[in-house]
Amino acid sequence: MKVLIINCGSSSLKYQIIDSESEQVEAKGICERIGLDGRLTYQPTGGEKEVTDAPMPTHNEAITLVLKALVNPKTGVLKSLDEIQAIGHRVLHGGAKLTESRIVDDEVIAAIDEASDLGPLHNPANLIGIRACQKLMPGKPNVAVFDTSFGMTLPEYAYRYAIPTKYYDKYKIRRYGFHGTSHSFVSKETIKFLGLDPDNSKVIVCHLGNGASITAVKNSKCVDTSMGLTPLEGLVMGTRSGDLDPAILQYICNHEKIDINEMLRILNKESGVMALSNGLSSDFRDLEEAMDNGNTAAGLAIDAFCYRVAKYVGAYVAAMNGVDAITFTGGIGENAGIVRKKVLAHLGYLGIAMDEEQNMKRGERFILSTKDSKVTVSVIPTNEELAICRETVALVNAQ
Repeated sequence: MKVLIINCGSSSLKYQIIDSESEQVEAKGICERIGLDGRLTYQPTGGEKEVTDAPMPTHNEAITLVLKALVNPKTGVLKSLDEIQAIGHRVLHGGAKLTESRIVDDEVIAAIDEASDLGPLHNPANLIGIRACQKLMPGKPNVAVFDTSFGMTLPEYAYRYAIPTKYYDKYKIRRYGFHGTSHSFVSKETIKFLGLDPDNSKVIVCHLGNGASITAVKNSKCVDTSMGLTPLEGLVMGTRSGDLDPAILQYICNHEKIDINEMLRILNKESGVMALSNGLSSDFRDLEEAMDNGNTAAGLAIDAFCYRVAKYVGAYVAAMNGVDAITFTGGIGENAGIVRKKVLAHLGYLGIAMDEEQNMKRGERFILSTKDSKVTVSVIPTNEELAICRETVALVNAQ
């Protein structure tokens, strides 16, 4: 089955064509500056990257250009659009109603729309992509794969906040968690890679990138996760603050004469390692280079990030009463050896020893811990598009 994977942002659209039998990507690319002048990047696997500037007033035009590129007689990977048998969409927030991936119908569209106040930047854009595909490829099944689905197996004591119950009843304010598609994929791959029992295993996945989160996965189900109602909670991130005393918001708002919306913008866009490094960068490559050159603020930012990761790992070992494996993934987790080393330096009490030579590897699947470690540590690249493809195929075939 040929599956088109769509990930819509407010002004962008990432896409891939995946052959579900071989699980190989046949083409991929991105549409940028939708609503402005528009730019399409298209790259068939093994072929040259093509960049086309073209008007894209809406996502309809963007998807139209993607489809034309896919069937282009010279560089297209499809003979006709009939080869596309399903479309899988990444959707940020399913709210409390959509707890697992679903084939899109009117009920699903209404529920995604209802959850837009929980994901105001993403859900409306995700819906635009779904509606555009329905219009341009009528009759093709569309599947919504939710970033929040994996966290919906949390027990109530883990997902409820200690605020008045009326706010949960009225607004469903709870811990949802994000990066769920990645955590689901990587936890399953960890179990397979290490030969663990899916029904008797304890895995911690550290998805570390500009946005970062950690999950505790017991017997293949998520039992805790670091992000909450929004992706702001949890770890120190690229430009997000992560956990902090909520009274800080009131204190700064009162003293700086700003409102809560501006405060949240600061916590999302101007905080994290960017803030700790005195505005140097949110990119760990820049931070590591600066640290090596004696920049103490860059060193502080890296240390604070790694310390918070280690604290969450320790908490999740307690939550599961043990751990069999810890896996690093995401852009930082897969590539930043300095981060892995600093995190594991806090975890010696678990009987973990790191293989220094292995830690020099980047962007591939490998075991990071030594053979005599009591807990296995691995690095497994994430693949959210493949995860969406698998979910899409399973639902379409089950119809």
